[in-house]
Amino acid sequence: MNPKPLLLSLFLATSLYPATAQPVYPSIGQIVRTDPRLDKLIPNDAKIEVLTSGFVWAEGPVWVKQQDDTPGFLLFSDVPENTVFRWTEKDGLTPFLKPSGYTGRGRYSDEPGSNGLTIDAQGRLISCEHGDQRISAMPLSGAGGKVTLADNYRGKRLNSPNDVAAHPDGSYFFTDPPYGLPNREKGLGPNDITGVYRIAADGAISLFVGDLTRPNGVAFSPDGKTVYVAQSDGANPLVMAYPLQLNGSAGKGCVVFGAEGMKKAGLTGGFDGMKVDRDGNLWVTGGRGVLVLSAAGELLGHLKIGVATSNCAWGDDGSTLYITADMYICRVKTTAKGIMNYK
Repeated sequence: MNPKPLLLSLFLATSLYPATAQPVYPSIGQIVRTDPRLDKLIPNDAKIEVLTSGFVWAEGPVWVKQQDDTPGFLLFSDVPENTVFRWTEKDGLTPFLKPSGYTGRGRYSDEPGSNGLTIDAQGRLISCEHGDQRISAMPLSGAGGKVTLADNYRGKRLNSPNDVAAHPDGSYFFTDPPYGLPNREKGLGPNDITGVYRIAADGAISLFVGDLTRPNGVAFSPDGKTVYVAQSDGANPLVMAYPLQLNGSAGKGCVVFGAEGMKKAGLTGGFDGMKVDRDGNLWVTGGRGVLVLSAAGELLGHLKIGVATSNCAWGDDGSTLYITADMYICRVKTTAKGIMNYK
């Protein structure tokens, strides 16, 4: 069954409510509770709500906090459509930025647009741009367009930056698999490394990790001393943890969760994006949903959406988890407190 007509009818039904009424959203999937500790993070009556749908491939959600009289809002990428969308409870869905990741002429690839997004300490939108093969920064208030933070490593263009996180020390970490290239999995571009990179506060670019086959999501521990990287290689799914050395390099990495844990949980596929809460738990997209892991790598539960799930982000007051999953934008209201933008 094609779910799009069903969801369309559900959204048409909810639009019949008066503007002043609390919107009623359809729900999807189920919350699987593997460990009692999940009950302290997600209420028993919580649901996976579908806020809007119909996208080709939704990615990179980020919450922009309220500024003065401007309420907070959600931004996310539709990668194939080369567009960033904006969503709020009040205004619904509106286009925010197009083109979002490819400014060239003609067709570039199946996924030319922006992917991962974050907000840095200056309040700028930091974007992973597939088509333009760069990490860019754009102010969200005042004048000024995009500037390039990184587009090459040692003179070779990046592949297709996938996810990015802003560290409290002013640096940025990003991953660079080949998913947005025209030839995608058939070979890399000029840069033959599928790397995890660090952009220092002074703009210097260094290779943080270079031995992962498909690095994807990136996040930090609450104290900023550990860098987590998710690998989307279905043959070798990994959530890795690397100590961040004082000079910005990576210490010896260790596996937090991998193929054995996935097999034990009856799940398949690789991992994609992830976020961390203030207690150090990891919320990792994979297994057609979001896995909730303790900092020690114990599986606490699974937000089982039932479709390929790309990324997630904390929003509102930090307790709402927004999720991009295939054509859907979802949310779960939790009792956890997420680590949001460093501002």
